[in-house]
Amino acid sequence: MTAALLGFTVAATLLILAPGPDSMLVARNCLRGGRRVGWYTAAGTLTGLLAWAAAAIIGVSSLIAASRVGYDLLRLAGAAYLIWLGAASLWPRHRTGTERQLGERGPSAGVGTRRAYVNGLISNLCNPKIGAFFVAFLPGFIPAGVPAREFSILLGAWFAIETAVWLSVVVVMVDRGVGWLSRSGVRRGLERATGVVLIGLGLRLATESR
Repeated sequence: MTAALLGFTVAATLLILAPGPDSMLVARNCLRGGRRVGWYTAAGTLTGLLAWAAAAIIGVSSLIAASRVGYDLLRLAGAAYLIWLGAASLWPRHRTGTERQLGERGPSAGVGTRRAYVNGLISNLCNPKIGAFFVAFLPGFIPAGVPAREFSILLGAWFAIETAVWLSVVVVMVDRGVGWLSRSGVRRGLERATGVVLIGLGLRLATESR
């Protein structure tokens, strides 16, 4: 069982570190609203992740993965949401002279904590690849003779913990870099780049086949 958990940890780490909409969305909201907004976005993402894990354990994700219509509806909804978020990052926001001078971040930057949480939650729940991932990925790491449901819960929780650690790293890195980004005038360019990446991820999700 220890070997299976170790193997899952290595595989999950590689998957989590791969660039994806969750980490990009956390970085985008942290840039727009600061560390607190980044935490709330990460919390919404983790809520969605745990919901997918629970759904996979009780079999709901299996039904979605087996249904072409259900899968495509979620996929297209998720793609549209990512594209909308990316476009919002590209759209110029009106800021006061004080904000432009000081590079202020916070609710005035256009992202509140409640909206940030919903951003992370909806983005994650509208990505059917996550449900399919749990259905297809977790069973491969369940050793013979071990209760499948209990071990799946353990693996799902462990994946969520690893994701939480990574998203926390993203928040801290972005938050610590925002000061010099604001002073050098690069912050807005980075936000635009993040928006382009989110749009690209949305288009990829919309056009890819199962």
